[in-house]
Amino acid sequence: MALPAQRVLIIGGGFSGMSTAIQFRKLGVDVEIAEIDPNWRTDGAGITVSGPSLRALGAIGVLPQFREQGAMTRGVEQYSADGTLLHRIETPQVPGTDILGGGGIMRPVLANILADATRASGAVVRLGTTFSKIEQDEDAVTVEFTDGTRQSYDLLVAADGVYSSVRKALFPEAPTPAYSGQGVWRAVLPRFGAETSMMFFGKDSKVGFTPVSDDEMYLYYTELRPTRERIPDDQLLPHLRGLLDEYTAPILVKIREYLDESCQILYRPLEGMMMPRPWYKGRVLLIGDCVHATTPHMASGAGMGHEDAVVLGEEFARGGALPEVLERYQNRRWERCRMIVANSSRLGEIEMTGGSREEHGQIMSLSIAALLAPI
Repeated sequence: MALPAQRVLIIGGGFSGMSTAIQFRKLGVDVEIAEIDPNWRTDGAGITVSGPSLRALGAIGVLPQFREQGAMTRGVEQYSADGTLLHRIETPQVPGTDILGGGGIMRPVLANILADATRASGAVVRLGTTFSKIEQDEDAVTVEFTDGTRQSYDLLVAADGVYSSVRKALFPEAPTPAYSGQGVWRAVLPRFGAETSMMFFGKDSKVGFTPVSDDEMYLYYTELRPTRERIPDDQLLPHLRGLLDEYTAPILVKIREYLDESCQILYRPLEGMMMPRPWYKGRVLLIGDCVHATTPHMASGAGMGHEDAVVLGEEFARGGALPEVLERYQNRRWERCRMIVANSSRLGEIEMTGGSREEHGQIMSLSIAALLAPI
């Protein structure tokens, strides 16, 4: 099979980069990953994964490991702060699969699953290095690395995240991530009997949790915070406990009482960005959070990166000249990614303003239905 590119460099060894490497290796592409972190770490607590995102993980080939090491759930229940049920969002079976609902897993666990699959695929992983210079012509893209080496490739795929250095270097006119006005708190806790994902709405906030293993779940709390700022480590626990004061649902009372320093409490501001097309320039393509970074309200940020890898692999397999392949790829991804970024932003607005819980549920339901369509 004549491939549009035989030698590919992926800059960034996160979820999107690893997934792309795996898919390219299935086609016989020679793949290198340049990952700046010498320890190839993934920080963070849990991650909620939608059914359509699980479908992408199935296409990549790691769904069995997810089922074994994560947790599978069905439906999303929405409650008031006192525990009154407001709405139950159904998560139908993903067409063409045996996937019912969604799931959750610890981020480092999913990263390790993908890293193992990346190594097994035969991709070359270069740790502790990234690019220092990118040059390209009609025949190749040449990269100088921070370790002093220089190599030429047929294609460079940038998967270096929301603050992408490749985007900044090659697309200086591109938008930059915008702070949403919300921050998210996360913590890891026992499941307290929880069998599915739950959300509880306060005046201008939301708290929820998702099972991530047989005995653990992760809690998330989206807080209205007008300015983007860092919370000192010694304030994380008392601040999160204080935020939960308005929630009187029995399970949240238990959670507040249980919280301590062992719960891996994290806080980060929420940002988003949708880069207009084109997502490629010559032989350089941007994927994942480089072009469609979303807030986590639809639990689809990482899943969109996995889908990017699946679609890019499919378009490579279809063949054609490289510009045609990249154009087909971005056109397949554009509307789906735009919807997730826009709808996630709207959900955040509703939460911050104490808006309609009915609209919140409707947006989630309609988005879930739309995501069930083929990638």
